Amino acid sequence: MIIVINENTLQSDIDEVAQYLLSNGYQINISNNKDLTISAVVKNVKDSPINMEKFSCIKEIKPILAKYKLVSREFKSEDTIINIKDIKIGGTEVIVISGPCSVESLDHAMEVASATSKSGAKVLRGGAYKPRTSPYSFQGIGAEGLSYLRQAADEYNMLVVTEVLDIRDIELVSQYADILQVGARNMQNFRFLQEIGKQNKPVLLKRGVSATISEFLLAAEYIAIEGNLNIILCERGIRTFETMTRNTLDLSCVPIIKHLSHLPIIVDPSHGTGRIDCIESMSLASIASGADGVMIEVHPCPEQALSDGDQSITPLEFNNIMIKLKEVSNAIGRYI
Repeated sequence: MIIVINENTLQSDIDEVAQYLLSNGYQINISNNKDLTISAVVKNVKDSPINMEKFSCIKEIKPILAKYKLVSREFKSEDTIINIKDIKIGGTEVIVISGPCSVESLDHAMEVASATSKSGAKVLRGGAYKPRTSPYSFQGIGAEGLSYLRQAADEYNMLVVTEVLDIRDIELVSQYADILQVGARNMQNFRFLQEIGKQNKPVLLKRGVSATISEFLLAAEYIAIEGNLNIILCERGIRTFETMTRNTLDLSCVPIIKHLSHLPIIVDPSHGTGRIDCIESMSLASIASGADGVMIEVHPCPEQALSDGDQSITPLEFNNIMIKLKEVSNAIGRYI
């Protein structure tokens, strides 16, 4: 529900309403745009009967109509900006995430982090545990890879984002990562999403290959309802009848989600297209469409990569893209 507060209400009265809601299990957000409002959502209304009539400072109570309540613009009208070690995701700055599909060695992680951080990337990506369609494909090097990512990121003042595959891995991955990634295959693993939502770490949620925008936002709601609203959405392409690309990169979802939700959204053109010749143009288009960042796969020798080398670019190619990304960002009033 959205609670509209009367003008000239004392702060103590507002605090009383807020505390009453919190004590009854509601998550709240207080906004002061056109009207002072308190947006409130509870997991199960039946378990928490409340009496709002006793508060004379309330002008009006309206329902939140969106199915995805906590992540909707109705709950919070202003953009969510996630601050991690003074790196802000969702604000004016465009954040670039770079790194290999999978971590292969410490030297490998260090080389990518060194090159891409110099070009302006702020976050190092890489898979320590890899979800592969074939059980015979390279599955990652596990905990050792997490350590390599952390060492490389610390050396070059970057954040770490890496995928968590299983509930059993959450605690271990959280020791090394700044951002926990939920991959496309786990987007509708609801029990997993609930456990991720209980963590004190920002979450990067990738869109499932067959997920609608509504399903994507409802998956984010599973995380948010557990108390974690530090969610970064990631468009990484959906499966269509097209065979020229690995997936169909749905850039139209960026402005739509910006309209529907307060959460930041980034784009992964590497998985979204699976084609090196598309990564530059789709990265530029992503920022022009309003995305808060891009995630690009970078490998020193793509032809020797243990996974997804055919959609990875070299550090030099990455640097050339970054030059153009900065120009596009500046043109729309943002920066890298």
